[in-house]
Amino acid sequence: MSVYVSNIVVEQGYDFDTSFQLQDTRTNSPIILSSTTSEAMLRKHYGATSAVSFATTVTDAEEGILSISLNASQTRDLKPGRYVFDVKLTNDGNYFKAVEGVVLVRAGVTR
Repeated sequence: MSVYVSNIVVEQGYDFDTSFQLQDTRTNSPIILSSTTSEAMLRKHYGATSAVSFATTVTDAEEGILSISLNASQTRDLKPGRYVFDVKLTNDGNYFKAVEGVVLVRAGVTR
């Protein structure tokens, strides 16, 4: 399985939610997520010790659709700037990086 690269924008102080449809690059068919667990984290840089965990939800296991989200209080605590994130899948004791990318946190005006 190859890693899907996606850069995302998070608005500081607002709820954030996005979805990914994961596919097997060899067959172009969805990756079945029914027996898979997932986790996703956001860090200032790859070596940073502190992290923010996204909530991860399999929204359609048969179609390989996975959602990640942050609530408004989590995004409020992020300083504007660039971060990195990835999504890790675990299946039968095997670990796979499914998605990775850059997160741009933008400051909000209305509070």
